[in-house]
Amino acid sequence: MSQTVRTRPEGSARALSEAYDTALLDLDGVVYAGGSAIVHAVESLGVARDGGMRLAYVTNNALRTPDAVAEHLTELGIATEGSDVITSAQAVARLIADQVPAGARVLVIGGEGLRVALRERGLEPVESAEDGPVAVVQGYGGPELPWGRFAEACFAIARGVPWFASNTDLTIPSARGIAPGNGAAVEVVRIATGAEPQVAGKPLPPMHRETVLRTGAERPLVVGDRLDTDIEGAFNGDVDSLLVLTGVTDGAQLLAAPPQHRPTYVDADLRGLLTGQPEVTPAGEGFRCGGWTATAGEERLELEGDGEALDGLRALCAAAWTAAGDGVCGLDGGKALARLGL
Repeated sequence: MSQTVRTRPEGSARALSEAYDTALLDLDGVVYAGGSAIVHAVESLGVARDGGMRLAYVTNNALRTPDAVAEHLTELGIATEGSDVITSAQAVARLIADQVPAGARVLVIGGEGLRVALRERGLEPVESAEDGPVAVVQGYGGPELPWGRFAEACFAIARGVPWFASNTDLTIPSARGIAPGNGAAVEVVRIATGAEPQVAGKPLPPMHRETVLRTGAERPLVVGDRLDTDIEGAFNGDVDSLLVLTGVTDGAQLLAAPPQHRPTYVDADLRGLLTGQPEVTPAGEGFRCGGWTATAGEERLELEGDGEALDGLRALCAAAWTAAGDGVCGLDGGKALARLGL
């Protein structure tokens, strides 16, 4: 896929909830963290929905079923149906079903979300390598997943059984901080077996396919907190994206983003759905947004002016991404980000 290299965040004269028909929202780090709603999320999503925007929740977390996720969101104050939730468990189950016979046994290393998704596709979940599985599927199983489950996967893979993974996110946000994600568990099995899994979740095409099939969105906006899953997934699907700074991505990572990790829009949290986005415009040798002007020096990014910190970050993105072109910006942005409190 050939795409123009993004060199600055875009502006929007219209609220994003009006410019796009469907928000494809990540959950962990965007809507909630550790089970609790992120500040401003519930109110912002309610206003967007009441204004006519469809809300779909697209998560790489394969632990819970769509109905369980919907129930949790509803308890938080966001009325949600199971059909509004798309998980990497569903995407990997479809990927497996396309390659194995109907009714085949699949060894599950993960939680109930994987088992329900496999049954939805007419496959039989099993618990042991001795149960005759024709595939192994691995997804996030929560912090209490027993170490012996990894051994079961290794036993089956060593016999030549193909291996699938719902996703390879190395980390996952929690109420206490950043915790190991399914990608860390996948690495355990990879190291032990030398095998490589087929992966379904964001940012890869099977997840985008699953999302399109289940939502029918015509003008979707991907909303996420991760550059390497949410934003890259939007890039691969050739759709626009909004990065919110409530999860794992910080300012330094954003400034150093390669083209596939550069979001269309940047905002602090989900209130960004309800507003337009300011323009970032050329200003001499740099770029201006709001009261800030950013330029790329020989060794570092420079920032002048004052105003909203996010406007300064947007201007810095333009300076950094323009300097990097189709590569990664190596200029030091620490002092500029510190001035913004980011």
